[in-house]
Amino acid sequence: MPPTDTVLAVRCHGPGDVRAERVPTRSPGPGEVTIAPLAVGVCGTDSHIVGGSFPAAFPVVLGHEVCGRVVEVGPEVDALAPGDLVTVEPHDYCTACVYCRLGQEHLCDHKRGYGVRLDGGMAGRMVLPARIAYRLPPETPPWIGALTEPLACCVHGMDQLDPRSGLPVLVYGAGPAGAMMVALARSRGLAPIVVMDPRADRRDLALRMGAHVALDPGDPGSADAARELTGGLGFPSVVDAVGSARVLESALGMASRGGRILVFGVARPQDEARIRPNEIFARELTIVGAVINPYTHHRAVGLLPTLGLDRLRPAFFGVDEVTRALDAQTVGEADKVFIAPYGEEAARGGGCPARVAGW
Repeated sequence: MPPTDTVLAVRCHGPGDVRAERVPTRSPGPGEVTIAPLAVGVCGTDSHIVGGSFPAAFPVVLGHEVCGRVVEVGPEVDALAPGDLVTVEPHDYCTACVYCRLGQEHLCDHKRGYGVRLDGGMAGRMVLPARIAYRLPPETPPWIGALTEPLACCVHGMDQLDPRSGLPVLVYGAGPAGAMMVALARSRGLAPIVVMDPRADRRDLALRMGAHVALDPGDPGSADAARELTGGLGFPSVVDAVGSARVLESALGMASRGGRILVFGVARPQDEARIRPNEIFARELTIVGAVINPYTHHRAVGLLPTLGLDRLRPAFFGVDEVTRALDAQTVGEADKVFIAPYGEEAARGGGCPARVAGW
């Protein structure tokens, strides 16, 4: 496409200022491809960027959970072809800092995320390096393909938690990430899988995704009921998929001796949790974090068709409905909200409109 062409995109100009507007696009350069995004997940990070609590490089096209069709390949690209369905690993690393040189690119001092510091996928076209586009089986529904990025983050989180099969796990929060954590826990043979979430619809989602028990943390006795499922010992593995100081404090109390607590949800930067160091020492607890998806996107592609993610109930919005989409994500109108630049049918995999199929 000539550099003078434009496409409709969701662009954030600063806190509280998000618009659907036309932005310029270009042809792919060496080692790059152009994709037509068909489904782009809306997540908490997008809401935090718009709300001003997550740093971004404004103005920026939002969207980092991306699945689309390749429509053009640049010079020196031979692993992808027009028509391929791909998912995007949305990060760019400096390759020169200490962390990059130690093989810890996800901790890079200068990493930039697509949809955060680089233009993302909530647009009619996205140009990106071919090396971060992963081919999906052609029959994959694009909205399922867009779940690869959050699933890859969950895979990294599960790696950090390192649970043992046959032992219990407690998951706080059954939003999309918590639900995928439940599916991964089920696939690893953890039992029982217990979920805490105050919302009835999300407790239902947790059960659909494979949880054995889902409890309302606001109910008196819910903590005791959960602990009884472990014979009173507590949980050797606990996941905070909420991002909350209060949840972390609760998680510490629910962990067994030698337990491991994963901080997976994104808490507000100013949140502070009260922790008794003696409790960490005496019970030999471990607290670990997990940020983004280092070297797990390929594994997530392989897991994608095995976890029953079609049990999630999606909602789709056009690029010009971004405000409604963000509101729907905030209130939990659906299990997972998507921007569908080419319409719901294309996002569900019901065929590509003619304006997508440029090959």
